[in-house]
Amino acid sequence: MDCIRKADKRSYTLVEDETMAAEFSREYADSMGITVSGNFDEEDKFHLEYYFPYLDGSGVTSYEDISVEKHASEDSFAGVCDDVKVGISIIFYLRNKIPYLNAQNSGKLPIRGTSVTFSGLSIRGSVLLPLNRPEEDENSIKQKDPMERAKLLAAAKNGDEEAIETLTIEDMDIYNSLSKRIKNEDVYSIVDTSFMPYGVECDQYSIIGDIVAYRLVTNHITEEKIYILTILCNDLTFDVAINIIDLFGEPEVGRRFKGVIWLQGNINYPEDIGSFS
Repeated sequence: MDCIRKADKRSYTLVEDETMAAEFSREYADSMGITVSGNFDEEDKFHLEYYFPYLDGSGVTSYEDISVEKHASEDSFAGVCDDVKVGISIIFYLRNKIPYLNAQNSGKLPIRGTSVTFSGLSIRGSVLLPLNRPEEDENSIKQKDPMERAKLLAAAKNGDEEAIETLTIEDMDIYNSLSKRIKNEDVYSIVDTSFMPYGVECDQYSIIGDIVAYRLVTNHITEEKIYILTILCNDLTFDVAINIIDLFGEPEVGRRFKGVIWLQGNINYPEDIGSFS
């Protein structure tokens, strides 16, 4: 395959049965490409197992600890991030499995102090106008400390009854307010951002988020145009790629993106957790 022979990135590590796991990645657009995963046998022959498209995200999305589980169907992995800002366990497709396997085989798991960079791929989405909030609503939002709510959520997870009661009262107030407004307003004029699981696939999500940056790239093989949107969603910042023909509307900073994404994650391991080559 072209992305094996002309790979921009190669990574290897020995696995338990003394075979060598390998991944080859090649860019076909800026920050985007295809990764091929497989194994080399004793005769140094490569056996392809699977491949997937990827998007290199920018920055760091979360500093929460990550756990990793193997998929049942193939030799790929899912990551789980319990970020209190979202309130649910975020499950994503692990993009860089070789450093994880290397750490696993060398007995260095679990690794603390890692971070994760999320990215998303979407095949349908639309651009929404920003919310036109009354001035009093803007002031009340500015007064809310997102870190304070994160502390409450963390305390509630540890069984703090006072934190659980406070969050319950807040949720009831929000429910009552929404119940009144939904009678006369469109749901997208009420909901600012959302991050919700979508369908039966555990790493797919339906999101609404603010567009904080965007750029247009070109696939140099197919010459298709692709938007890479930087989205702020539930206090998480990550990039989403979508073909220009699959996006309804014109993205601008300040507008919102609504769509379904396949969530990928690149775990940022310490420098000493690398790949064997």
